[in-house]
Amino acid sequence: MRLLGAILAGGASRRFGSDKALARIEGRAMIEHVAERLAAQCEAVVVVGRDWPGLDRVEDRPAPRLGPLGGLAGALAYAEAHGFEAVLTSGCDLPGLPLDLANRLAPPDALLKRQPTAGLWKASHAAELVDYIRTAEDHSIRGWAARCDARWVEAETLPNINTPEDLARYVAIKRR
Repeated sequence: MRLLGAILAGGASRRFGSDKALARIEGRAMIEHVAERLAAQCEAVVVVGRDWPGLDRVEDRPAPRLGPLGGLAGALAYAEAHGFEAVLTSGCDLPGLPLDLANRLAPPDALLKRQPTAGLWKASHAAELVDYIRTAEDHSIRGWAARCDARWVEAETLPNINTPEDLARYVAIKRR
């Protein structure tokens, strides 16, 4: 199965207070940690909602600023147009993404119970997801997961970096 990795990185980082994708962990931006972990599992990696050196930029679909669901729609459209069968997604704030996440979630459609931005999705859902976004009131990944009967996979809670305090805790744990 041709697998595309997609980093959902178009958020405003309000709780973090600055661009959390740029937050430094071990001397590198957090988004670089996520890209590296996706690259270990996928044929290619893209970033949705922003520019990042060395990665193709993908726009949200059907319009900007639709949150993670718009990012997922953009990633699925890119994947389908480039011959990928599935997309492994992650938020830019999950630097500890498991290196075997694709295997844990296979087959698509599936997502982690406590981290719904971490999912494995069929690229063939691209047009259906755009239609869903245009017509549904619920623009959450959870709503889309229910619509396409995605499986919720139990896993350990991943460190999700939403605040500077979350980052400090994550860095302290990594130093141990």
